[in-house]
Amino acid sequence: MALKVGRGAAAPPFIVMDVITAANARQAQLPPGAPHVIRMEVGQPGTGAPAGAVAAAQRALSAGAPMGYTEAFGLPSLRARIAAHGRAWYGVDVPPSRVAVTVGASGAFPLAFLAAFDPGDRVAMATPFYPPYVNILTALGIEPVMLETGPETRFQPTVALLEAMDPRPDGLIVASPCNPAGTMLAPEELAAIARWCHANGVRLVSDEIYHGLAYDQTQASAAAYSPSAIVVNSFSKYFSMTGWRIGWLVLPEDLVRPVECLAQNMFISAPHIAQIAAEAAFDCTEELEANIARYRRSRDLLLAALPKAGFPRISPAEGAFYLYADVSDRTNDSRDFCARMLAEAGIAASPGVDFDRKRGHHFLRFSYCGPEADMAQAAERLQRWR
Repeated sequence: MALKVGRGAAAPPFIVMDVITAANARQAQLPPGAPHVIRMEVGQPGTGAPAGAVAAAQRALSAGAPMGYTEAFGLPSLRARIAAHGRAWYGVDVPPSRVAVTVGASGAFPLAFLAAFDPGDRVAMATPFYPPYVNILTALGIEPVMLETGPETRFQPTVALLEAMDPRPDGLIVASPCNPAGTMLAPEELAAIARWCHANGVRLVSDEIYHGLAYDQTQASAAAYSPSAIVVNSFSKYFSMTGWRIGWLVLPEDLVRPVECLAQNMFISAPHIAQIAAEAAFDCTEELEANIARYRRSRDLLLAALPKAGFPRISPAEGAFYLYADVSDRTNDSRDFCARMLAEAGIAASPGVDFDRKRGHHFLRFSYCGPEADMAQAAERLQRWR
């Protein structure tokens, strides 16, 4: 008799992870001295954790500090620093009691979705989108609803699009800066969406993990505009701490205890040593701002070089560290196009089908958070490959 397999087992792959595997295999096959594979497929900063964060972890380990469970919502001192960060960056006065430290943003999303929605609920998001939104929601029995967006709205949702929905969704996910397009909602746009959601009983989940990585735009937090919004953030991007697996939630009052109970049962707590490092990272502003300057230089270089290499249609690069390129004049199969780029030019990029299952075969995403020298070399290789 065949055994039952749960619906979660049918979750589609996060394709960028498959690209990572292919890029690793390609690199392993190269002979000594051959040009290396340039990694532009994943949003993993090439800068590494700030020195102060690493030093704090080393001190704690050298002192023999016990690295046990913390409270489910994290060390009180870290929660207080996160709350202070919100006041300093956005002027938002959120008490530490509404802050939950999580196992990265990836651990925050299931907690938020489980606490806010039921199976059968409908949660809207703009396309293109971060793939795990859809994959996690689907595994939980929640229906993702796509809002098709394009350059005319900078790949972001609008109140007009929400008003046109019938029936209205139970939730909305927004991301600013967004992955993969790198575009941002202006503060007044985010405010309008947040207030619309609150007034219409739509739970807003605001993905703010790329905050701090904004080049010419003003960033704002949904927590400033709605008492019912859920904010997701992380130490992975601006703080350059991907492998430490540390993130946080800013929760509305009605979800604090439900999320705490879920966190107790699902994760117990985020890693103690990562929490110590994360707290120290708030004191590393000079190093972190220098990282942003590096990303800006790489962004500017690629924005000038990619059109010459046959990629003239690129989304506005307002924040994060991604360029979303329309390649419809070169291919109808972005996955095959990326595979050929890896094999022939030694550059790994992410196919757009990961981010938009209907139109993504005409797009691909370049990540420019790797070493500056690699980004410059990528521009040269792509111009030759054209």
